[in-house]
Amino acid sequence: MPNPDIGEARALGLGIDAGGTRTRWALAAREGAVLAEGEVAGLSALQMCSAEGRRGAAETFAALAAAVLAHGRPARVRAGLTGFGGDGEALAPMLAALFDIGAPAVALCDDIEIAYLAHFEPGQGYLVYAGTGSIGAWIDPDGRLHRAGGRGVTLDDGGGGFWIAREAMRHIWRGEDECPGRWRDSPMAHAVFAQVGGSDWRFSRQFVYGQQRGAVGRLALAVAATADSDPAAAAILHGAGVELARLARALEARYGARPVVLSGRAAELHPRVFAAMRAALPAATALTRSSSVAHVAAARLAAKA
Repeated sequence: MPNPDIGEARALGLGIDAGGTRTRWALAAREGAVLAEGEVAGLSALQMCSAEGRRGAAETFAALAAAVLAHGRPARVRAGLTGFGGDGEALAPMLAALFDIGAPAVALCDDIEIAYLAHFEPGQGYLVYAGTGSIGAWIDPDGRLHRAGGRGVTLDDGGGGFWIAREAMRHIWRGEDECPGRWRDSPMAHAVFAQVGGSDWRFSRQFVYGQQRGAVGRLALAVAATADSDPAAAAILHGAGVELARLARALEARYGARPVVLSGRAAELHPRVFAAMRAALPAATALTRSSSVAHVAAARLAAKA
């Protein structure tokens, strides 16, 4: 059993980065050392709109708390959640109760704010994040968040994992409309159908319409795995890079030229994504790629609060 006094004595901070595919957490001491980290199932603040979603969120947070408390009890929590829009009245007490801390010790925000602060100080540059969805962000010197995209997979989120998966499904099934059986000549279709359970439409229908968006977004892995052998998969990943470049260009048009960082799991699927984004941006734009460490940044912010 963990000793609850250890975490309180060291003023540990818990950082949470909740996305559609996975929820990552880290526990940090005040001096910045990361004591533990891990991940549980994906989570979205949008789940709070339904009773079933709230139950799912409670289960995910309970699993996260069990894992964290094996290492220590946090004094403060900083959580970034995809889809967050001021849902703190329901979510903050839920987290506070699990860790036996006061609700004011729980700070919630959109996950993109945490991701931005993992890469830049306010005002420095633009972050383009491609996970299940996609968004471009700039936090100005006064701490205000400005965004491009990030409207959700139903409307857009071009270049994210869900978008890549949807484009692959669209390509495959339009091909079947025109020439039934064409999928047999497509490495991408073979990989996608292996993931959804079969080549019959009922498998694709059930997978796309019966799964959470994060699960659908994982079909992007099948696209990336076949990009070097299937021109259609390569074209989709190239298109993803172009979509992500659009987000950076939109921010540059509004606020001026700044360095751009591309981050997120979808950005790491295949080098074609970054290459296409680089080609679609002005030559003078400084573009780098970074692995996401948002949960660690959130933990350190919580520990220093």
